[in-house]
Amino acid sequence: MKQFLTWQTNFLGAFILIIFLNNAKTQVVPNEVTKPWYENLPAVAMDYKVHIDAGKEDCYHQYVQPGATFYVSFSVVRGGDGMAGFAVRNPHGQIVKPYQWQATADYTDEVSPGGYYSVCIDNQFSRFAGKLVNIYITVVKYDAWDKYAKEIEELQLNMNNFTTTIGTVERNINDMLAYQYHSRNREAIDFALLLDNNTYIQTFSICQIFVILVTCSVQVLFVRKLFNVKDNSRSRI
Repeated sequence: MKQFLTWQTNFLGAFILIIFLNNAKTQVVPNEVTKPWYENLPAVAMDYKVHIDAGKEDCYHQYVQPGATFYVSFSVVRGGDGMAGFAVRNPHGQIVKPYQWQATADYTDEVSPGGYYSVCIDNQFSRFAGKLVNIYITVVKYDAWDKYAKEIEELQLNMNNFTTTIGTVERNINDMLAYQYHSRNREAIDFALLLDNNTYIQTFSICQIFVILVTCSVQVLFVRKLFNVKDNSRSRI
């Protein structure tokens, strides 16, 4: 009888545990996955290298919080004539950076209305050569430091100078990151040019060696023919 009660108690406990787990699975908050993971970050910086095929156009989308500063920079690293078409659309679908065929360009929106910006790279004029393009994007919320200042003011601390200093440091860091991006971009362009020159020199050198070998062989053949003497065994007597 005691074993039966123990088995019955274990069965009841397992049944209650299964019901609890099923209820926990069904309680899902639907609004937690609708926002980007970086929405609450004060600053986001992204650096991409993308390959655009010949005759193609690619567009990329970046979410920007309302009131944040949006900055995007393009640069063609290698391929074809070293230029491509760039255009930027704001969250309302308006073209804020008109389409231009150039090697590098950038765009800044100091106060964004909030939403998804569309960044398009066009390589339709190049029918045979693909392009390697650098894209650098930053999203900075300078007003995030004001929120920190308000929280500190609630503790009756005067942090005006501290907040101003932190804001200046944040702007300087953003400028430094942009400068580092341009430096890396120039390094990538120089490295791509170095590889192209190395390939060109190797190909040209191999062709020259082949031409020299063929020329020497032809010269030796003709010189040997000059010294060939015909043996006339018949006499004229």
